[in-house]
Amino acid sequence: MTGADGKTGVALIGLGMVAATYVDALSRLSDKVKVCGVHARSPDGRAEFIRTHGDALGPDCRSYGSIDEIAADPDIAFVIVATPPNARRDIVSTLAGAGKAILMEKPVERTVAAAEELCRICEDAGVPLGITLQHRARPSALDLRNLLAENNFGPLHACEISIPWWRPQSYYDDPGRGTYSRDGGGVLISQAIHTLDLALSFTGPAEEVTALTATTGLHQMESEDFVSAGLTFAGGAVGTLYATTACYPGNPEFIRLHFGNVTAHLESNLLLLAWHDGREEKIGAATASGAGADPMAFTSDWHMAIVQNFAECLGTGQPPMVPGRDALHVHRLIEALEKSGREGKRVRVNT
Repeated sequence: MTGADGKTGVALIGLGMVAATYVDALSRLSDKVKVCGVHARSPDGRAEFIRTHGDALGPDCRSYGSIDEIAADPDIAFVIVATPPNARRDIVSTLAGAGKAILMEKPVERTVAAAEELCRICEDAGVPLGITLQHRARPSALDLRNLLAENNFGPLHACEISIPWWRPQSYYDDPGRGTYSRDGGGVLISQAIHTLDLALSFTGPAEEVTALTATTGLHQMESEDFVSAGLTFAGGAVGTLYATTACYPGNPEFIRLHFGNVTAHLESNLLLLAWHDGREEKIGAATASGAGADPMAFTSDWHMAIVQNFAECLGTGQPPMVPGRDALHVHRLIEALEKSGREGKRVRVNT
């Protein structure tokens, strides 16, 4: 899946807020990956993006006028799709039909049904679909996964998931942001999805939820900016969730996992272990994660790891770090939380 220069060709579709993070990540992989070009609906927007990021994009980057042009380019092995979720179905269908592998920004789509359809489109076409849920690539998460395999942590009994973030009203004044028609919802699907996905990768599937969802007086928006919930997991553990973008000035998210022999605390790149025999371990250090008014105040390291993994998987045939189907677990949890909040009752998570 590499060109004559030994590099894997990639195109970027969608030049919004997160696009610069992808460009930075791609520039650091320039010995392995070549950016063939970018696309957005506005020609002026494409031109301005290339002017702004030209050095990082590289000399061969072109402005594609359509998705069909990208689909027809034999130099492109995979495409990063970073559009809003409501704009993806036709893009995915065209690219998959042309045999292009797809790495897509979270969420997969606005609803579980729509997300499942995108997975089916790629499966039917036989092309890989990966999802950028980059918290799984954090060193602290990888360290914990390795330690779980090597040590006797004991069974998981309880977990705490906390995302006490802040977004100013100006963030939601952007047309479509926080709406069901464009984004699919509010804090759950746009912000908490990363931490929820990472938590599920350790807890296993959620089974039932009881949630309070609300829009606080701090924001004028269609969807929720506050969620408090209790969860039960298929493995027998119980948990709590607190997720909001109404916690000024924004604090780091964390996952706390209570095993039989140790409590593991994950906070960005920091992992703390408190063993029941009194030992304590500290691995790594906390870093910014976009918890406050600037949603892009985080490193591109984790995006780079996701992109590098996806490109390498094209050569090995192995599944990517977060396959499309795997990402459906967090979508089903979010759907159950939203339903529980609307109906005011305990809801079972669909499997």
